[in-house]
Amino acid sequence: MPHIILLGDSIFDNASYTRGGPDVIAQVRQLLPQGWKASLLAVDGSVTLNVPAQLEPLPQDASHLVLSVGGNDALMKSEILNTPVRSTAEALALLADVAGRFEENYREAVHACLQPNLPLGLCTIYNGRFDDVKFQRAVTTALKIFNDAILRVAFELGLPVIDLRFICTSVPDYANPIEPSSVGGAKIARAILNLASPPSGQTSRTEVFIA
Repeated sequence: MPHIILLGDSIFDNASYTRGGPDVIAQVRQLLPQGWKASLLAVDGSVTLNVPAQLEPLPQDASHLVLSVGGNDALMKSEILNTPVRSTAEALALLADVAGRFEENYREAVHACLQPNLPLGLCTIYNGRFDDVKFQRAVTTALKIFNDAILRVAFELGLPVIDLRFICTSVPDYANPIEPSSVGGAKIARAILNLASPPSGQTSRTEVFIA
């Protein structure tokens, strides 16, 4: 029977932010067909470099892996939004350096997830919900360089993608500016099930799931 494994960060490990409501793993389990299982190996606060360690306790009956990571990598580089620069070219160079390091680390995380030779799905980084409109715009723009890396890796490897930017789109989807609420988690859970359900879970080409 299928056994879905959730890897990555607090997009999946969001129990601390739901204020008593169901977290993503509970919501996935509620949606599963009879006989299916789901396990949470994602850890709140994780970055791309933490993913290989999450795979160490991988259950022997695991059948599908879903990875959502990168938001904390971006958060750790958020100071770049306030870095003084002398030109747009200098700003783009800073972003290029950050993008290059992230892509290298993200590829290593995905490579580790491919080692068990199981169907793997990836997730983009959503844009969050910030009250400051100008800051939200800056965050959304900066995250495009991270999401570009995620999508290019998915396209190159023929991996399906859950595009969280199209899933968590309204205020109730967020417990705070960067964490999913139970409302957003329910949407994410449905997308996970859609990705893992045949024939999508067996595809060798990139499909993008937005619901």
